[in-house]
Amino acid sequence: MTRPLDTYRVYAIKYAHHERRSAANFIGGDSHDVPMPLDYFVWAVIGQTRSFIVDTGFDQAGAAKRGRVIIKPIQEGLAAIGIDPAAVEDVIITHMHYDHAGNRELFPRARYHLQDREMSFCTGRCMCHQPLRVHFEVEDVASMVHKVFGGRVVFHDGDRQIAPGISVHLVGGHTAGLQVVRVHTEKGWMVLASDASHFYANIEQKRPFPAVYNVGDMLEAYERIYGLADAPELVIPGHDPQVLARFPAERPEHEGWIVRLDAGTR
Repeated sequence: MTRPLDTYRVYAIKYAHHERRSAANFIGGDSHDVPMPLDYFVWAVIGQTRSFIVDTGFDQAGAAKRGRVIIKPIQEGLAAIGIDPAAVEDVIITHMHYDHAGNRELFPRARYHLQDREMSFCTGRCMCHQPLRVHFEVEDVASMVHKVFGGRVVFHDGDRQIAPGISVHLVGGHTAGLQVVRVHTEKGWMVLASDASHFYANIEQKRPFPAVYNVGDMLEAYERIYGLADAPELVIPGHDPQVLARFPAERPEHEGWIVRLDAGTR
């Protein structure tokens, strides 16, 4: 007998910000060259019996090294929605870039879900090339290797259901092993696209982001992601400040910081 799908609440938690112009956000630039900053998020997927954190961000040291601004530490955002990092049992890493795989010791009990291909990518020959390795932090990668040897990494090879109502899907493009996360919500199937599409504009206009391993895979992923979601508004990009404008805050004190993605748009 097939177990019924669980339904999850999904939160986007902003933890950092970076001023940037639109010309830097598209291959070939942008003729308008207007302000188009990056927001940095982690996501909490909360079910009745099991919850997941999607990506782990970076800390203050990482922000200082990269010229980013921490708005609020990730643990503060998690606490605001009732999550104790020390109690988290499952973390999904969409890919191993510094802004998605830092805060290495924040989740001491967690299993980390990662694609085989991503681990091979960030520990193999591609890291001999500076344009590819620049987005990784060696200590983040080394920490994940230690977690492998500690029995705390669950590897996935392609598409995989992790629990009823939540699955990961290998799309590549931005990195060789980038995975998106599909979540069953009251509004339907939602896709946390992470850096498969940094901004709504990347996927809506089919204009790839410049930090990319394989442009063809990135372009192919756009249609696949729309196919995984029940509606276009249920595709959530990885860095767009518009996420905070399009979705409601659950509490007044969360405004401009934490939004509930499964509650419908504003």
